[in-house]
Amino acid sequence: QVQLVESGGGLVQAGDSLKLSCAASGRARSAYVMGWFSQAPGKEREFVAAITWIGSNTYYEDSVKGRFTISKNSAKNTVYLQMNSLKPEDTAVYYCAASVSGMIATIPRPYDYWGQGTQVTVSS
Repeated sequence: QVQLVESGGGLVQAGDSLKLSCAASGRARSAYVMGWFSQAPGKEREFVAAITWIGSNTYYEDSVKGRFTISKNSAKNTVYLQMNSLKPEDTAVYYCAASVSGMIATIPRPYDYWGQGTQVTVSS
């Protein structure tokens, strides 16, 4: 089992920045890929970014490239999502997810564990 706890969400204005954190515990090292997804009201959960524990390979959804950065601190078993130049359309609940498959997936199904989510609201 892997437990994930997100933090760092909040209410900001357009153009501001936020840094989300995802602390992993339990059998955290069994998760080869960590991802961030967002879910706006009435919409499906969407891929934002992912990173591998080994090699720190990263992958981003096109709309966040150049604005968001995913990173990790292996010693703390924590993954981060630095979000810059936030836009109102970034408003959503952001979820951290862990996959033991070793593949970077851009859909939710391959991820085995999920956090409870943290709300990000960007006002115009």
